[in-house]
Amino acid sequence: MHRSRLAAVVIDCQTSDVDAAAGFWSRALGWRVDPHDDPDGSRYRRLDTPASQPDVLVQAVEHPSRVHVDIETDDVEAEVRRLEALGARRVAQVKTWWVMEAPTGQRFCVVKPQRDDFADGANVWE
Repeated sequence: MHRSRLAAVVIDCQTSDVDAAAGFWSRALGWRVDPHDDPDGSRYRRLDTPASQPDVLVQAVEHPSRVHVDIETDDVEAEVRRLEALGARRVAQVKTWWVMEAPTGQRFCVVKPQRDDFADGANVWE
């Protein structure tokens, strides 16, 4: 048995200025920018979203700009296998998470729990 839920909406920005990108999304959504837990602070910015909503992250990337979701889980491998059974495929393992692709081509990540209230709203899978 494991649990999972939507953790974050990640706005991938093909840019060298993540602060400017985060500034745009901060103003567009009405949430201030908080630094993300990124060791060198260069790739991510977290918007201060209400606790009842998924995190919104702005991420500097090399690939074309797009939006993806993160699914948080207390068992990454079990969740990846569950999603593969639904038709998703593994694309790449990055540190402790997997980049996946849905049957219709959207990329998403399966990550360890990101929010303190993970257990409160997570689905339970057998």
